[in-house]
Amino acid sequence: MTLPVSICIPVRNESKNLAACLASLGDAFEEVVVVDSGSSDDTVALAKAGGATTLEFRWDGRFPKKRNWALRNHTWRSPWVLFLDADERVTPEFVAELKATLPGTTKVGFWIGFNDRFMGRPLHYGDVFRKLALFRIEAGEYEKFPEENWSDLDMEVHEHPELQGEIGAIKARLVHHDDRGLHNYIWRHNEYSTWESRRFLWLQKAGAAEWKKLTPRQRLKYRHLRKIWFAPAYFLAGYIFKGGFLDGAAGFYFALMKLRYFADIRLKIIEAQAAEFCGR
Repeated sequence: MTLPVSICIPVRNESKNLAACLASLGDAFEEVVVVDSGSSDDTVALAKAGGATTLEFRWDGRFPKKRNWALRNHTWRSPWVLFLDADERVTPEFVAELKATLPGTTKVGFWIGFNDRFMGRPLHYGDVFRKLALFRIEAGEYEKFPEENWSDLDMEVHEHPELQGEIGAIKARLVHHDDRGLHNYIWRHNEYSTWESRRFLWLQKAGAAEWKKLTPRQRLKYRHLRKIWFAPAYFLAGYIFKGGFLDGAAGFYFALMKLRYFADIRLKIIEAQAAEFCGR
């Protein structure tokens, strides 16, 4: 049984990861679409060799970014779309749950959890990463912000889909096979923290309608990002209360990097507010 799901994989220079991602899909899905934004390696060739439809995307620094652009510009074969990153892997358990869940469901989207890796080691505990990556195409699209020059990210990362309808959750997890090293991890999270700080500043001036769009987790985060206790509290929640210590040294270093990430966001907020106060 082929699932009525289109897979969409946004990429740039992902030759190291893409082949394994495509291989994990097998023939379980109706369609596989790879959206490339100017890769200089073998990413596009690997996508075509793996049987995927390839789309070329060029970002102009404004809305829409890569995922929303694909939603608006590709004619999808299936009523559902699952957005995957190239370093994510589908599992047989996940496919089996979709086959049991999607027929007849009244849900319009599903949260998906991930088994993560850090410094080459699998993580089984701590704060489980989740995202709303599977949804009906007509149900909505990713959040829109006036984010020109917020960062160099050409793809929605912390934005989540705004869907009209009931949302569920898939129990079986995907695998986030991120083994690109600390240099890449730190570089990406530097971009993420800049984006997060600018979204925080924008939300402080936005009206109540924008706050209502946030998920409860987002609301908690953006209310407290600037507070000095938030980063240590996140570390304690993930490492102690959610059992991150059970993952050994990798669990400790992962939690430590998350502490650093939220501390970076706070400092970037303080820097921006000081510059605004001084009129620069």
